[in-house]
Amino acid sequence: MIKIICIGKIKERYMQDAINDYLKRISKYTKLEIIELNNYNSDNIDEVLINEKELILKHIKEKDYIITMEIEGNIISSEEFSEKIDSIYNHYPNITFIIGGSYGIHNDIKKISNYALSFSKMTFPHQLFRLILLEQIYRAYKINNNETYHK
Repeated sequence: MIKIICIGKIKERYMQDAINDYLKRISKYTKLEIIELNNYNSDNIDEVLINEKELILKHIKEKDYIITMEIEGNIISSEEFSEKIDSIYNHYPNITFIIGGSYGIHNDIKKISNYALSFSKMTFPHQLFRLILLEQIYRAYKINNNETYHK
């Protein structure tokens, strides 16, 4: 099972439609759950990160393999990502991806992360990044099942 914990909600209908399309595609291979957590509004960055940390921790299980999405994380190819997903399931029943809010992810969450992943040194809008992550998860399953899609 894959779980994606996100700070923030998708408001745009077209983006939600695209996300739902990938959820449907991925459901052929695994169960995937998206947990949307509310943004915490404050000008105090530490307060925001602490509040979001507490919300995130409520959804992490002891046996989850945690991948934090961080701009400072490892940059890998789609093929390496598919191999990583495949190898994680040899030791863990669940993979949990964490997408932080506009200030990132609290250091306490980063410390319990099994792997820090970055898709780019660039910054993406939250809703677009979620779609990119889902597309890469779908691509990983296609690669691992030797199915056409990956180029």
